[in-house]
Amino acid sequence: MKKPTVDDVLKQGIHGPKEVKPEERRRFLGTIRERILAALTKSQVYEPGTYPEVGQLMKEFPDAHLFVNGTIAYEEFSKYLKKANENKIEYTIVANQVHDTDIGLVLACSYAVDKEEIFIKKSSDEPEKAPVATKKGFFAKLGSFLGK
Repeated sequence: MKKPTVDDVLKQGIHGPKEVKPEERRRFLGTIRERILAALTKSQVYEPGTYPEVGQLMKEFPDAHLFVNGTIAYEEFSKYLKKANENKIEYTIVANQVHDTDIGLVLACSYAVDKEEIFIKKSSDEPEKAPVATKKGFFAKLGSFLGK
């Protein structure tokens, strides 16, 4: 192994240690894609209940680590922390205030698993229905008064 030069030490002191794939690490809550078993978006974490695939992968990979986006309210991701505790999986709440990501949760190993598809699909394949506009309050009463 090459001995670091004075220049290398100074650069590391100023800029911090060199990081492999920094953009990927920012997106995937501190880990890199090749280590990821499963990933959920923020909106998926907000859904009621948990994704059974995450619990199943926790059972299959007891050495995995759960990374949770700390910008999400604790009440929303605590259901996954409970699953992690049940399966004796270590977890980290990642609070990066500088870089925002659409990722809400990542289950990863400390070694490469190279899964082709890491994103778990939404629980229902049917498209979300747009809310139907209804008259409420004053306008509903006004409409019934006017016979509409």
